[in-house]
Amino acid sequence: MKNAVLLVLGFVTAMASAAAGKDMSPQELAGRTIERRAVEAVIWGIPAVNYDLMLQQMLGKTKAKVNEVLYWGRPLDWHNQTLTPNPDAIYFMTFYNTKDVGPVVIEIPAAADDGSLNANIVNPWQVPLEDGGLHGADQGKGGKYLLLPPGYSGQVPDGYFALQPGTFGGYALLRSNLKSHSAADVAAAVDYGKRAKVYPLSQAAAPPETVFTDAADIVFDSTIRYDASFFEGLNRIVQSEPWLDRDRAMIDPLRSLGIEKGKAFAPDAATAQGLETGIHEARAWLEAKYDAGLPSFFGGGHWTFPAPPDLIKDGQAGFADPDTYPTDSRGLAYSYAYIGIKRLGAGQFYLITIRDKDGNAFDGGQSYRLTVPANAPVEQYWSVTAYDRETHALIRNMPRASRSSQVPEMQKNPDGSIDVFFGPAAPEGKDSNWVPTDPARKFELMFRLYAPTKALFEKTWTLPDVEKAARR
Repeated sequence: MKNAVLLVLGFVTAMASAAAGKDMSPQELAGRTIERRAVEAVIWGIPAVNYDLMLQQMLGKTKAKVNEVLYWGRPLDWHNQTLTPNPDAIYFMTFYNTKDVGPVVIEIPAAADDGSLNANIVNPWQVPLEDGGLHGADQGKGGKYLLLPPGYSGQVPDGYFALQPGTFGGYALLRSNLKSHSAADVAAAVDYGKRAKVYPLSQAAAPPETVFTDAADIVFDSTIRYDASFFEGLNRIVQSEPWLDRDRAMIDPLRSLGIEKGKAFAPDAATAQGLETGIHEARAWLEAKYDAGLPSFFGGGHWTFPAPPDLIKDGQAGFADPDTYPTDSRGLAYSYAYIGIKRLGAGQFYLITIRDKDGNAFDGGQSYRLTVPANAPVEQYWSVTAYDRETHALIRNMPRASRSSQVPEMQKNPDGSIDVFFGPAAPEGKDSNWVPTDPARKFELMFRLYAPTKALFEKTWTLPDVEKAARR
């Protein structure tokens, strides 16, 4: 009976929609088409626009150029407004481009007593190409990662990890691991990270000195813009990169929005209005998907996988499965994060929570406690970071954003567990264990595990939900 009722309702809805469509003028139909296609273009294109936003911030706000290295000379603070970054590592980024110089080498130094890297290399669609460093392809021995242009048919020299992004551009994120946040350890991590090199393969016999630019004091804002500028970024990608075969079905839909290879993007007033409507609807759709929650990692509670599992699986395989292409999951993930990881769970793993134990969203005006059990399953460190719930970036104007096991002054409980507090004020005597929040903003949390051990994946160690804490 229930199925029959649903069938009738579906038929009535379809007939009503068809009737409404018949009553639309050609102009109204064209407008609806633009709006619908704009929504899909946002969901499909968000990983590339996410990449383009970071690239444009580098080119517009710093002296750094492609095939050089941008870095942050101290642990990240709120000036870095990228999506869910890690304030407990020293960040180095290189935006490579092979179009004018041919194959490009990214050289990762060998791990040593004075440092190590966790590196991830992706294309503009943030598809993971390879991981480097201690838990990457070179296993800490150091490695030369060779980015090849589209259609490259030249010989690949011995001794390189050859990667084919299918595009001219892309980037690598190199995280230089910190032993602690002391000035000496920060300086050591910076110095170690500067052993990385970027240069054209054509100059491999005598590589030029790699240029490093420090962005620590710059407001570097690559949060997603849900406005007309989104489509300008998408147009830059279409103009600068070749079409990947799997995305050719988007050529005509984008052309109807005014985005066409070889032509200027100059939408007329009606198209611009449709794009505006479409991007607001796409934002609402993405936020609703995110608010509904990702799958629970521990099989219960509110700590979730860092991204939809279908995206993790297909992304690590380079979207090679001809029967799957999770663009909805990809659009969701790159609305709140960036970078792709080939070996997720080897060098690092992440857990996300947007709700407390009672299922309520985190309120920056309230106080909360997370108890991290003893013997956390990591060989390097764990950390927990608070982000602005709306922008997914570090909360602006806060003196710090995280607490981690690298912080020696963190107070431990008698059983070895550690309480981390979140709220507008520190509990009395607990400043060392406190992450400040903005009373006017909602927030979310990410728990990072660097070099996680099998206890995490076997669930013999579990992370409890965050609880509301009484103010003192």
